[in-house]
Amino acid sequence: MTKDDIIKKNLDLHAEWMKYVFENPDVLDKIPKEAILVILPEDDKELYEENYRVLEENKKRGVPSFVIKMKTPKPQITDMEIVAA
Repeated sequence: MTKDDIIKKNLDLHAEWMKYVFENPDVLDKIPKEAILVILPEDDKELYEENYRVLEENKKRGVPSFVIKMKTPKPQITDMEIVAA
């Protein structure tokens, strides 16, 4: 997996997390100050391992982390027009 793939997939996960936070803002009270958010996708083994490696590196450096496990969001088409068939 390329670095660009990792970034894109993590941005997709982060967007889904933000939707959850907007619907459940009290969850923010559970996140320690200065903690780094790490999302471990349950259905993407390669990205899970990459993000877990980052989590372990942060632990070794003493950086607090807040870990979320979630499924990868499915793409949603919200506005589409078929112009030819």
